[in-house]
Amino acid sequence: MHSPSTRFMSRTPRILNSLLLALALTTSFVSAAENWWDAKWPTRKKIDIDTTGKGVAIAEPIGTTAVLVRLHEGVFSFMSAKEDGSDLRFVAEDGKTELKHHIEKWDSLLNEAYVWVQVPDLKPASATSLWLYYGNTEAPAPEAAKETYDANTTLVYHFADASKAGTDSSATGANAEGAPPPAAGSLIGGGLRVFGQTAIKAPAPPLGEWAPGAPLTVSAWIKPSALQPNAVILSRRDGANAFILGLDNGIPFVELNKQRSSVGAPIAAGAWHHVAAVADAGTITVYVDGKSYGALTAAMPLLKGPVEIDKDTSPAAASFVGYTGEIDELQISKTARPAGFIRFAAVNQGSTADAAKLITVGEDEASDHEEEGEIMKHLSLITDISKDLTFDGWVVIVLCTVLAIMGWIIAAGKVMYLNTIEKASKEFMKRWETISSDLTAIDTEDDESIKNIGGSMSGKMQKLMKQSPLYQLYHLGSQEISHRMKSFRQVTFNPQEKKEAKVMGLSGRSIQAIKATLHGGMVREVQKLNGKLVFLTIGIAGGPYLGLLGTVIGVMITFAVIAKSGEVEVNSIAPGIAGALLATVAGLAVAIPALFIYSYLSSRIKDVVSNMETFIDEFVTKMAEHYKE
Repeated sequence: MHSPSTRFMSRTPRILNSLLLALALTTSFVSAAENWWDAKWPTRKKIDIDTTGKGVAIAEPIGTTAVLVRLHEGVFSFMSAKEDGSDLRFVAEDGKTELKHHIEKWDSLLNEAYVWVQVPDLKPASATSLWLYYGNTEAPAPEAAKETYDANTTLVYHFADASKAGTDSSATGANAEGAPPPAAGSLIGGGLRVFGQTAIKAPAPPLGEWAPGAPLTVSAWIKPSALQPNAVILSRRDGANAFILGLDNGIPFVELNKQRSSVGAPIAAGAWHHVAAVADAGTITVYVDGKSYGALTAAMPLLKGPVEIDKDTSPAAASFVGYTGEIDELQISKTARPAGFIRFAAVNQGSTADAAKLITVGEDEASDHEEEGEIMKHLSLITDISKDLTFDGWVVIVLCTVLAIMGWIIAAGKVMYLNTIEKASKEFMKRWETISSDLTAIDTEDDESIKNIGGSMSGKMQKLMKQSPLYQLYHLGSQEISHRMKSFRQVTFNPQEKKEAKVMGLSGRSIQAIKATLHGGMVREVQKLNGKLVFLTIGIAGGPYLGLLGTVIGVMITFAVIAKSGEVEVNSIAPGIAGALLATVAGLAVAIPALFIYSYLSSRIKDVVSNMETFIDEFVTKMAEHYKE
């Protein structure tokens, strides 16, 4: 026989394995829970930015940049997001850092969206991931778009607003002056369509000056409709100093104080191209579609006038013409962006196949760590308790459920019936107030005239009116009056005078008889009003007793089982007692709502009865006054 210590030692490896497994599962669960940014957002998808050879190889530094994320029906469920996309949130790969973003365009009808997301310090030749969370219908609107760009960005025109020339999405707020025709189907959402006739100006201030020798980056997407000589895309002047970004017969160039950058191969008309100029350390480099295109050895002079787009209005620019075509995504920065930054923007914002390789949007992931509310916690506990409920307890709960269903059906029907009565009675009282002062309108032997109150009701209104107890009492009283007046009319003919004599009136006994008939009609109407309410009283009185019966039987069975097993501990008693008490909860769940609804219905029925009593008194009084004996 083994000692307790020997048995414990033999079980130690298994215990350690179990503990290690539990620890691993717990760690995995906690890690997954912590990785989910916020449980209020039920859905997320992973966005991968690949600057390695597997995506689009970019070896030069990139830095902090605004990444364009295109969403469409193939990669995003617009039905699961808010109508304006205000529930979108972008989170860094660490699962904690929320990234700034703004929406340039959101079209839930066409299922198309363009969203700009700030990615800090994007690395070259590496894979970077971020998370897109959405689906929180109560999410507030995100912060302003101007925070998407870094402090060095001084101007960003998306040209997304068709009513304005250009709204500055940077912190500068230098909104453009001018109203060119919009280009709805541009490269990225809306664009700017120009004809070289009128300059669109970015005012200075608020646009800051370009200091002598200071770094600068200017970039834009262009789609020339025709190749012109010396076409100005963008210019800035200050006295004799001038900076011009232009297109000379399809050749992009930068001209600084009449010095022009080196020449490369011309671009074609009717196609989108990304053009950028970067000034740094006495050299201005021209990039086309993310690749170095030309250069100019010259330092930037002082420039503090407005930036003019499409046309240079200065007299010194007589040899230049306005650019004709489309422009999109004009950006100016007071820093020299690295070559990797320009290359990334050209690929990311473009529409080539490389754009889809550079940024990929993953599948939806649903949160399994959704925050559980208090009600759901209680329902979960009740579900666990019900597992220990005995058979008789289930019988009691089924009976209580039947009582509850019957009670609610009767209550719903009675509320609808009372609503109909109230509506019909209001319509009847409008007509009764008209004829009550003169009952001649219903003083007829024609029963149809009595039914439609002297011909004042349509067939549809008469159908509604029949639902009113007041109308039923009126009809009953009118029939009684008509019946008696037939008996009281005495007609005699004098052959010589040919006169007709009528005796019209009701005796006191007749009035009392009619009043008794009306009270009898009221009793029948009250019986209809109170019909089937007994089922609610059964639920009120019987529900708790049924629940108590189930609880008592459940407790008896629980103690009987404990007595047989001999295991007297909380874990063996608590489940059975909790299950038994569930029967009492079921009984009270039937009785309490039934009590409230019964009190409500009783109050409304009393009002209807009071109205009938008042109407009978008024009817008898008007009748006695009109039909004098």
